[in-house]
Amino acid sequence: MNSPVRAFNAVGGTPRFIESARGAYLTDVDGNEYVDLVCSWGPMLLGHAHRDVLAAVAEAAARGTSYGTPTRPEVELAEEIVARTPVDKVRFVSSGTEATMSAIRLARGFTGRELVVKFAGCYHGHVDSLLASAGSGLATFAVPGTPGVPAASTAATLVLPYNDVEAVRAAFAEHGDDIACVITEAAPGNMGVVPPAPGFNAFLAETCAAHGALFVSDEVMTGFRVTRSGQWGLDGAVEGWRPDLVTLGKVMGGGFPAAAFGGRADVMAMLSPEGPVYQAGTLSGNPVATTAGLATLRLATDDVYAHIDKASLLLQEAASASLREAGVPHLVQSTGNMFSVFFVEEDVTSVPNFEVAGTQRVDRFRAFFHAMLEQGVYLPPSAFESWFLSAAHDDRALDKIISALPAAARAAAAVPTPQGA
Repeated sequence: MNSPVRAFNAVGGTPRFIESARGAYLTDVDGNEYVDLVCSWGPMLLGHAHRDVLAAVAEAAARGTSYGTPTRPEVELAEEIVARTPVDKVRFVSSGTEATMSAIRLARGFTGRELVVKFAGCYHGHVDSLLASAGSGLATFAVPGTPGVPAASTAATLVLPYNDVEAVRAAFAEHGDDIACVITEAAPGNMGVVPPAPGFNAFLAETCAAHGALFVSDEVMTGFRVTRSGQWGLDGAVEGWRPDLVTLGKVMGGGFPAAAFGGRADVMAMLSPEGPVYQAGTLSGNPVATTAGLATLRLATDDVYAHIDKASLLLQEAASASLREAGVPHLVQSTGNMFSVFFVEEDVTSVPNFEVAGTQRVDRFRAFFHAMLEQGVYLPPSAFESWFLSAAHDDRALDKIISALPAAARAAAAVPTPQGA
């Protein structure tokens, strides 16, 4: 496996090896068809193998796959991103991890400071300094979150509880003059979908500005997925704030390995070759990948988002109804069209952070997942991931998902409660 979650370690069983995909469906090497609720972990906003995207990619590839020079598609994609988001300039890279790594380096170079604040449960790729676990106190330094990460790599990272205003205030009260940036998922989707509390992102932006730090909004997952302007379109544009830096990926690459970071013109001007902060990549702005991303964004119309939003709401209600009918305690949380089901106990009324998300019954999810898979519905193979839909999820696909839910809910209900729980 080239990425851990694909290994089915969280749910058990044998991973499905996919041979092809089209529209809302995956087909495995044994010829089994599944309705796809992973959508390549978000990028396939239009569905798999969209005719117009494939045509644009084929035309681009016929001209050559990589030049190592500036190209027209990367400029056109940058213009499209700037038109949709609160950024002035964009730099392309090849992965979300590379985007966040570069944004952190740029924030440190711009501010001349070293400390980075992140939140438990927010995932920003496998950058050493961001693969960090919380220390023993509210505003204490982090410890490595995995073997292979030196303690020195996380020594300048503070990990705080998500959605906790007081923890942020405490961190800035103690370390404010040394904090280069706060980085957060604009709306976390890697501990399940945990939306920011109303005004939380605005508070982070204001706090950073007051202390001379930068606010880095990670929209690798939500960017161009939950609205044409990402999560910022749901809260920042409404509340009147903007991040200093944004990281992007997934949808903007149209299914290809492409990502970006961008932000304020004066901050981005610190990047080489204009400024002293070095960042480079041989395949950054690859002409085939940027063509795929450009085609995807141009096809992502208001009608596309309206369709996905409606389908998402339908599935949220259907999943909750089936679980409620089977007597399975749960919560459904969403941001835009991204949502997830938390198999928490009845006394849990919301999931605001990673600590609460970690209390869910993953054994119930495991049973639910396999029951859905057996009925031809491919869910994310982890209780801590978002469910994704596409414009290709039509009535036939939605009906298949909805018809599978009652049996899956009964399977979850049949899981016995552990002794002593």
